[in-house]
Amino acid sequence: MGKGRKRRTWPDEEKRSVCQQTAAPGVSVAQVARRYALNANMIFKWLKDPRFAPDENNAGPEPVFLPVEIDPSELRSEPPIPAPTRVAANPGGRIEIELNGGHRISAEGGFDPDVLARLLKGLMV
Repeated sequence: MGKGRKRRTWPDEEKRSVCQQTAAPGVSVAQVARRYALNANMIFKWLKDPRFAPDENNAGPEPVFLPVEIDPSELRSEPPIPAPTRVAANPGGRIEIELNGGHRISAEGGFDPDVLARLLKGLMV
């Protein structure tokens, strides 16, 4: 440690949170490690500790699709209200989108939702 670097300390609650993120479907330990600028080996070490390992019993129910039936008598006869063609952005608004691979897109202030949608579509190609 003679290079002037300081060793980071991680509170137990933060270790628990980092380890819990590795239990999400489709998320790798490497992705979580990059998100926190950590070495993946450190997370693997924390996962071996029962204090930080995600509790599979407490993960919650598996999401499922439920059947839906539409009663034709409940359908509206008048045309639906058209969606606005341009959404006025809230100058103090913020949106954050997390992509696969741990990448994140943030937009603050006034932004055009159409431009943001085109950007996301371009990134998914």
